Amino acid sequence: MDGLRKALADVVGQRFVTDDPDVLRSRSVDHTGRYSGRAQALVRPADTAEVAAALNICRQFGAPVTVQGGRTGLVAGTVPEHDDVLLSTERLTTIGEVDAAAGRITVDAGVTLAQVHSAAAHAGLKFGVDIASRDTATIGGMAATNAGGLHTVRYGNMAEQVTGLEVVLPDGTTVRREVAVRVDNSGYNLPALWVGSEGTLGVITRVDLALHPVPKHRVTTLTGFDSLGAVVDAGRILRTVGGVDALELLDGRGLELAANRLGAGVPTGRRWYLLAEVSGAHDPSEDVSAIMDRINPPDAPAVALDTAGSARLWSARECFAEVVGLFGPPLKFDAALPLDTLAAFADSAVGVVAEYAPEAIPILFGHVAEGNIHLNVLNCPDADAVYLRILELVRHYGGNISSEHGVGSLKRNYLDMALTPEDISAMWAIKRAFDPDDFLNRAVMFPDSLRR
Repeated sequence: MDGLRKALADVVGQRFVTDDPDVLRSRSVDHTGRYSGRAQALVRPADTAEVAAALNICRQFGAPVTVQGGRTGLVAGTVPEHDDVLLSTERLTTIGEVDAAAGRITVDAGVTLAQVHSAAAHAGLKFGVDIASRDTATIGGMAATNAGGLHTVRYGNMAEQVTGLEVVLPDGTTVRREVAVRVDNSGYNLPALWVGSEGTLGVITRVDLALHPVPKHRVTTLTGFDSLGAVVDAGRILRTVGGVDALELLDGRGLELAANRLGAGVPTGRRWYLLAEVSGAHDPSEDVSAIMDRINPPDAPAVALDTAGSARLWSARECFAEVVGLFGPPLKFDAALPLDTLAAFADSAVGVVAEYAPEAIPILFGHVAEGNIHLNVLNCPDADAVYLRILELVRHYGGNISSEHGVGSLKRNYLDMALTPEDISAMWAIKRAFDPDDFLNRAVMFPDSLRR
């Protein structure tokens, strides 16, 4: 350990290498607080060259590496399990100038999502991905997990925003794939391989991001419904309006908790709510009004036409980040269901929770346009009684057990619920080609059976 620490310190400086047990313990717990591991050191490189040198040293010493960004993931993807060296990208913080004409910005992997939003806004543009952990989530981690978020219905996931990448491979080689033209059919689309690879194929150090024009007009609505099926139907109708930015499902139980326990000024009284946002170069309010007449909800929707009013309605969605932690770390599920089976899945999932964890409180929210649902089971100390049963329900209803948070280490041994054996074997072959020693993010994505 002394030799490893000294070699790393020679590269990054003594201040940026530590084996302090308290520091390592705090860095070895996931964002939910449910899952923990062990690490032997933390190294914080300042640039791509130091990342490459640190990887080379760890490989020479036979020390596996777990890469960490903002550590906001929800599938234990940054939890070390093999006495790893933790490699943090937090010091990679350079923000390039916005190229307004091209609609592009280049940032280091440790730059936060909020910082990208700010840089884009100062140039009169916007970045298309937004998530609740925007103040701490890093762009490198979001690219590595192909994060989605609140506006995927319009802009797509991170894969649609990334136009180029710089990556340090497990052998220390640095690859820079920058697309300077709009059409490039020269060989493999390597950025598409690294985006979503969850750090198993290399350390992302720099990302080129697409930026978008800011729409001049916006209409935000919040509407209550008595059934999830009615929300799904309303979402389908709203999608016929051009310029839909967001279609967010809100569980009425969660809003009641927010009102009663957090004192939040949110609507209550209906079982489900739909937060919708439509924007464009021209005022869409008449189109939205006509669509709402077609939907004919039980109550008139709350409508906002300005920024302040929109923020008030969005607060109903934002409060779920705090609601799900009211009873300690929740049991989290991130799944995508076909819209035709979404309501049936939700009913069955609530039934499973009631049967096997009667004191628990199931709360659902998510991006209903994609069928991407976040099920959080609050006050559920016995996760084992519920976890596998819910994953089996996802499969039964034709869904995917990992929608936008990734596989991480939490779902690695359930990967066969989403992929065929042939799919997994092909992915494992790619992993072995890039990382034959399996020393980078060893606990992530692939089932234990492949590593025996």
